[in-house]
Amino acid sequence: MKTKRKLQAHLARAAMVAGTALTAPWALAKVNDLPGGPAVNQLNLTRGATAMSAHLYDLHNIVMLVCLVIFIGVFGVMFYSILKHRKSLGHKSASFHESVTVEIAWTLAPFLIVVALGAMATRAVVAQKDTSNADVTIKATGYQWKWGYDYLNGEGQGIKFLSTLDPAHRAMSDAGQPAGDDYLLKVDNPLVVPVDKKIRIVTTADDVIHAWMVPAFGVKQDAIPGFVRDTWFRAERTGDFYGQCAELCGKEHAYMPIHVKVLSQEDYAKWVDAELKKMAAAADDPTREWKLDELIARGEKVYSANCAVCHRPDGKGAGPIKPLDGSAIVLDADAGKQMAVVLKGAANGAMPSWKQLSDTELAAVITFTKNHWGNKTGQLVQPAEMLAARK
Repeated sequence: MKTKRKLQAHLARAAMVAGTALTAPWALAKVNDLPGGPAVNQLNLTRGATAMSAHLYDLHNIVMLVCLVIFIGVFGVMFYSILKHRKSLGHKSASFHESVTVEIAWTLAPFLIVVALGAMATRAVVAQKDTSNADVTIKATGYQWKWGYDYLNGEGQGIKFLSTLDPAHRAMSDAGQPAGDDYLLKVDNPLVVPVDKKIRIVTTADDVIHAWMVPAFGVKQDAIPGFVRDTWFRAERTGDFYGQCAELCGKEHAYMPIHVKVLSQEDYAKWVDAELKKMAAAADDPTREWKLDELIARGEKVYSANCAVCHRPDGKGAGPIKPLDGSAIVLDADAGKQMAVVLKGAANGAMPSWKQLSDTELAAVITFTKNHWGNKTGQLVQPAEMLAARK
């Protein structure tokens, strides 16, 4: 009897927990169609916002229709034969030699079907690889776990930035409380392109294999360290379009989204002008001497944007990620050791290289870690020292 009452109590508590989870605000939040796709309860591919995406959508439907016809034909004949020629109706199994005509027919028919589908698919593949005459060329570099964008040619040439998951979305994931239609897709710096222009995307990676994929554009291209691949798209309408890294690239793979903002030509020109002015204003002279408090303030921003995801805002690290608070390397009077780590990485890539950041940003974040939390060293690293360490 006591065992029965204990079991009933456990079941009651489980029901209460389940009921609380189901009635949590985030669990009942309404989900809407995402701008640029996918839609709620969408089962098929999306037609997308490019001619290539629409072509892939039509090709997919044709292949599925062919598969359906084959399915109905094969299983229709099979079930008809089973039902109409079963033993209970008095039929007896026939004994005959194979038919050469049938053999030729069921070999030739699939061959012709495959050739026809292959011809249609080949047109799409050839068109996808034609990256000539691009209006804008952008290099997309995969990092663990963010994207770096460099505008190489066309309007906007010289613009470069990193695109990272919005920290608020990572916090929601850690708390188990997803919210918003763009959950785990919002970034701090989206890729911005003009509408009705051919955009060439050159992909590579700094550490492991990544993949740049935006379904609404019909684009998916691997980003491989040491290799350069390319693809292209031409957006036919303005708006926000989302994708994700489509290659399993490590423990933060789920937090490496892609956000592309397509603007009108006029708005894109304004964005380019604003970005170039911002870059000019932010360009730091590596020969400038910074004060300790200036470097700490600058370093705090760099740390929050790039380091806090792994080492945590409190610097305590997590799991295999080593803490920075109390770290022997951080506390060492020889700042060159920490400078080498941020420039070259460590632990076989577990700590990636951050050489893509400027000398001022690296000097600032090192100074910040040496003078924050329990690390009160009073040490500082000047941008000129980082510049010299790169050589």
